[in-house]
Amino acid sequence: MKLRALLSNLNSLSPFTGEDPEITSVENDNRKVKQGSLFICVKGFTVDGHDFAESAVRNGAAAVVAEKPLPLDVPVIIVRDTQRAMAVLADAFYGHPTQHFRLIGITGTNGKTTTSHLIEKIFADKGEKTGLIGTMYTKIADKEYETKNTTPDSVTLQQTFYEMKKEAVGTAVMEVSSHALEQGRVHGCDFDIAVFTNLTQDHLDFHKTMERYKFAKSLLFSQLGNTYREERPKYAVLNADDEAAEDLIKATAANVITYAIDKPADVRALDVRITAEGTSFMLQTEKESMEVSLQLIGKFSVYNALAAASAALCAGIPLAEIINSLEQVQGVSGRFEPVSAGQSFPVIVDYAHTPDSLENVLMTVKEFVKGNIYVVVGCGGGRDKKKSPLMAEIACRIATHPVFTSDNPRSEDPVQILQDMKEGASGNYLVLEDRREAIGYAVEQAQEGDVVIIAGKGHETYQDINGSKTHFDDREEARKAIKKRFS
Repeated sequence: MKLRALLSNLNSLSPFTGEDPEITSVENDNRKVKQGSLFICVKGFTVDGHDFAESAVRNGAAAVVAEKPLPLDVPVIIVRDTQRAMAVLADAFYGHPTQHFRLIGITGTNGKTTTSHLIEKIFADKGEKTGLIGTMYTKIADKEYETKNTTPDSVTLQQTFYEMKKEAVGTAVMEVSSHALEQGRVHGCDFDIAVFTNLTQDHLDFHKTMERYKFAKSLLFSQLGNTYREERPKYAVLNADDEAAEDLIKATAANVITYAIDKPADVRALDVRITAEGTSFMLQTEKESMEVSLQLIGKFSVYNALAAASAALCAGIPLAEIINSLEQVQGVSGRFEPVSAGQSFPVIVDYAHTPDSLENVLMTVKEFVKGNIYVVVGCGGGRDKKKSPLMAEIACRIATHPVFTSDNPRSEDPVQILQDMKEGASGNYLVLEDRREAIGYAVEQAQEGDVVIIAGKGHETYQDINGSKTHFDDREEARKAIKKRFS
């Protein structure tokens, strides 16, 4: 694409009158620049892309988009906000790919990953080629790719959608983080269905207040648009049991579909029954009611299933087919994932890293446990410090044997993080900084009838300490501890 044609999508502060080179790619990482690239200078948390513009030109950049004049030998296009410009240019360069398939976005504090996998399963069972973008990986048709962020930057995102378009994907599902919404990473994404799971305390290191956090989530629903097109209707799928839903309804002009357990809703679960083997309930819509028997465990699993079912109903999939798909799902990696290696008690690994998610997991276990609850839990560094005592309070209140340990301390002192947790602790608890030791202790102490929960890291296969990631998988460590005890 010629530079002038690409820039026609953009309002720049300075008119472009220079040469009109062929643009071969749009990049915001100077290391990825090749001959003919358009390099966009984006200010990040730790580095400023303007500092790498010269390097980008040396690597072959044909033009640069910046927020200030730069002394370069290639055209420099000045814009007010390069982050916003990047989204516009990436979407245009890749031919507005999300206009060519159904796009479902999921936002909320907890449940995004499981809900996205449930939705993807439903559409895949319909025979569609599907795409998935989220915390664990990116999937295009049958191929999986590693991902760094829950929601990638706009260049990576549009490039991924372009690949999905080439693969004839019919429906793509993506997790949409509050950071991505605040930073405009999903500008240009033509969402058809937006799903809200819940809103509980998280990311206050970034958003500062719960009101700002809620506002960031609301952007997904306001960006569904303000028009009603019969050929492509827009839907907002909202959890009516969460008090934030009322504000989200006001934020969107789209058709609203609600789901709930406790309150009246368009899609509702009645007579919820939780056991150690699974969860059953009656799924009720305005038109019909059907029994659901999930292999997934817990009330939070019911909410995830309701969210997925509601999104699929918006797409016109019959309820019976939706339930058939939901009942086949055995679990999602690192989400209430059992670890079995011959022990006489359940050991469960879960990604619970917020107060609400930890409470949900522990309350679910309390529904069926006959003996003690051992919970190994820590708090990540470089994040919302206010969560630490809350997590500890919940662990001490619900579990019989809380074990506080290191999670991903990142650049913080793990001892200080544990000290912060102790401010919310009470009663009988143990502090073991070494996570491997903490997991081993819980497995060694548990008896038949007890349950061991290892919370916080879920699917992650690393531990982040002082900026260095070393291999560490809770599931592997649990399995080793079990074999050591019972072999």
